[in-house]
Amino acid sequence: MIQNIIFDIGNVLVDFCWQEHIAKFGFTGETAKRLGEAMMLHPVWNELDRGVWNNEQLLQGFIKNDPELEAQIRLVFSDLSSLVKEREGTNKWLCTLKKAGYKVYYLSNFSARVKTEASRQLTFLHEMDGGVMSYTVQLIKPEPYIYEVLLNRYKLNAKECVFLDDSRANVDTAKRMGMQGIVVESQEQAIKDLDRLLKEQRI
Repeated sequence: MIQNIIFDIGNVLVDFCWQEHIAKFGFTGETAKRLGEAMMLHPVWNELDRGVWNNEQLLQGFIKNDPELEAQIRLVFSDLSSLVKEREGTNKWLCTLKKAGYKVYYLSNFSARVKTEASRQLTFLHEMDGGVMSYTVQLIKPEPYIYEVLLNRYKLNAKECVFLDDSRANVDTAKRMGMQGIVVESQEQAIKDLDRLLKEQRI
């Protein structure tokens, strides 16, 4: 029986608004595309979430991907407050689940800078029973160890958990560890799929 619902944050509880973030600095068209490919869409971005590299190491990693855009990269990376936006239905969703008796947790690849600079878009964290952000343990999904940290920290039984993430690879790891999983394509779809699963569990 499912008792614990574990959420990814980006593209599940908040939108990852990297395109709008880049546009805020006045970059559009081909320049914006190149900035996204050098930064948010490149594997180096994972190191921001892992929390090991400092800001200058990260900048050098991005700049190496497109040296001609060094000044633009530094500007876009100077303020990450607009990188995520809380989804309108997030707080209501979590409160509904809690009222129904479920525990809600987060397990997310997330950076210290975004957590601090975009804190106004993370009001739902106060509704949650706990969780793990990658930067705090220097691990990222789909590495299995970060899932183990969450399960062990809160003494959760994997068989009593369902995990929601927009990445199939991340959900697949959760399933291999004994959880049930839902791949999130939209919040509306995720709410419906989760409701269906919870109803099946109660039958």
